[in-house]
Amino acid sequence: MTQEFYQHTLKGTGSLSGIGLHTGKNTTITLHPADPNFGYRFKRVDLEGQPVVKADVDFVTDTSRGTTIENKEAKVSTIEHLLSAFVGLGVDNVLIEIDGPEVPIMDGSAKLFIELIEQIGIEQQDAKKTVYTLPENLHYYDPVKNVDMIAIPADKYKITAMIDFNSQVLGTQHISLQQMDDFKTEISACRTFSFLHELEYLLDNNLIKGGDLNNAIVVVDKPISEETLAKLKKAFNKDNIEAKQEGILNNLDLHFPNEPARHKLLDIVGDLALSGYHINAHVVASRPGHAGNVAFAKVIKEYIKKNKAALEAPHYDPSQPPVFDINHIEKILPHRYPFLLVDKVIELSDKHVIGVKNVTMNEPFFQGHFPGNPVMPGVLQIEALAQCGGLLALSNMPEVEGGYDTYFVKIDKVRFKQKVMPGDTLLLKMELIAPIRRGLCEMRATAYVGNKVVTEAELMAQVTPSSKR
Repeated sequence: MTQEFYQHTLKGTGSLSGIGLHTGKNTTITLHPADPNFGYRFKRVDLEGQPVVKADVDFVTDTSRGTTIENKEAKVSTIEHLLSAFVGLGVDNVLIEIDGPEVPIMDGSAKLFIELIEQIGIEQQDAKKTVYTLPENLHYYDPVKNVDMIAIPADKYKITAMIDFNSQVLGTQHISLQQMDDFKTEISACRTFSFLHELEYLLDNNLIKGGDLNNAIVVVDKPISEETLAKLKKAFNKDNIEAKQEGILNNLDLHFPNEPARHKLLDIVGDLALSGYHINAHVVASRPGHAGNVAFAKVIKEYIKKNKAALEAPHYDPSQPPVFDINHIEKILPHRYPFLLVDKVIELSDKHVIGVKNVTMNEPFFQGHFPGNPVMPGVLQIEALAQCGGLLALSNMPEVEGGYDTYFVKIDKVRFKQKVMPGDTLLLKMELIAPIRRGLCEMRATAYVGNKVVTEAELMAQVTPSSKR
């Protein structure tokens, strides 16, 4: 099942500069508005030809110290915090210009990205955003790293993260984000963290050239020797480095007692955005990391791609009152028995309509169409869709004396994918492909039985003032 909301982009342009955690390079990102369905794309303006790479799991090339995407010459690292800010504020389409290979680490959280986006402003676009409600559990497990992630069907997107590093300092931590509206206040300011033994390895191998005690929480998981202290002072250009009793280097105050778990949740939000789809599900992650997050994003993407038609099938509850019943439909359409093929309308907007046709053995066409093996003629399925489309087209026209006539002038890309038989309930979905101009109405037609597509086509109609006037 799907829900439809509107997509959002930025109202204008804004920039932010900082150092890359791993590369140590100063870079500037500039955020630009983008068209509907653009998603998130990075443009390397420092490279010849300014190549672009889309933020998508198909382009992830490294998850060892953050999430890196790459497409030919375009490579961008540490994208997860910025992506989490977009998702947390409901921004769907952004072009990110960047003049280096890594998104600035800033303070190690998404806070400054959130502030930049809010400073620029967010605007709604004239395009629907489809949110897929998962009908079943999706699961990912890594037996080597003991990472376990599951998406459970839910009525909204929420996340629970649990971490356990076998550390006396951190202990076992968990956090739940019940709605994305709380991301800004509950999650966005939570900083990345590292254990001291990991930090020493990274420093020894020159892998965090932009690291600073202001952009990460360092968890002291072993006694600090004088040699280690000297190394840290030199690396971070600090005269005084120490650890509190609870084991946080340099007396940093945590924003929350479970700030590390909250940052892991922040990473999940950013990494799962790489699936390219919006879902309603409760994601529960045990011991998550970038590799597992990206692998799970692939699971989500592949599932939706494989089951997209079923997930987009209209939801029909016969107990709910219709938008139009048969008596109202007869007032709008000129068709009558035996050629009125829409029984009710259950959804209607200015851009789409969903109608219902109950197919029974009493249909007159079954007398001559495959007697003994009754199958609804494909041409009548198209006619039922056309009549439903007529209701959509006429609902968009201004009132005139005498009303309108609707004539279909083009039928294209027709595919009959399943048989329609007596006892089936045919759900007729018509969507505008483009705005109605000069009475021409172009629509995408899809007919379902249950969650299976049985017929699809593209239809064009001409709406004219009635000749009966």
